[in-house]
Amino acid sequence: MKELLASIQRNAIGLGLFAIVTAGAIAIAQVGTADRIAHNMRLAQSRALNEIIPANQYDNDLLTDVISVNRNFDTRLLGPLPDDASIHLARHQGQVTTVILPVVAPDGYTMEIGLLVGIHADGRLAGVRVISHRETPGLGDKIDLKKSDWVMAFNGKSLLSPAESAWAVKKDGGDFDQFTGATITPRAVVTAVKHALQFFEQHQTQLLGYPLPASASRVENH
Repeated sequence: MKELLASIQRNAIGLGLFAIVTAGAIAIAQVGTADRIAHNMRLAQSRALNEIIPANQYDNDLLTDVISVNRNFDTRLLGPLPDDASIHLARHQGQVTTVILPVVAPDGYTMEIGLLVGIHADGRLAGVRVISHRETPGLGDKIDLKKSDWVMAFNGKSLLSPAESAWAVKKDGGDFDQFTGATITPRAVVTAVKHALQFFEQHQTQLLGYPLPASASRVENH
């Protein structure tokens, strides 16, 4: 009986040690993986922002020089944004030169369309990029720069050029092309970009005068 109890105890201790070692190894692996994922996400986000505003046009850290949207603004013009959505500010010598807004077009053909809309201090569009969508392949997915250059037509536009009334697809009497067999998707994006410009116009003074956070000094861009 004593030998049986001793054997059970040895097995229990062995299993316990195995569990501790295994848990430790998993924890170490998770920490390492989490760090790599965070690093890769930072690089991917940085690349997306740099498609709108090239790295040689600003001297701050775009990823940390941000404004929490939902805490500071009425976001109805920007669509149903997630709670952690942020506005990114590009600066030169401390002065905000370009604002990059998160925007959601709620009326895509299949679901919401996520956008980044860059606007220069003078109200001209620096660029627009679609960052999330599930539009129909071969039709609505042409809003994605990987599929076509349609989104590049926004570059340099403003609420004054074209006229605000022309911010629509051509089928609706506006200046922007729609896609053959797919009007809903480009219509949603054009409307969302127009709303982003209107948001900027309403909050221009606050956005351009936002103070530089201590953590947003220049860092190396990859």
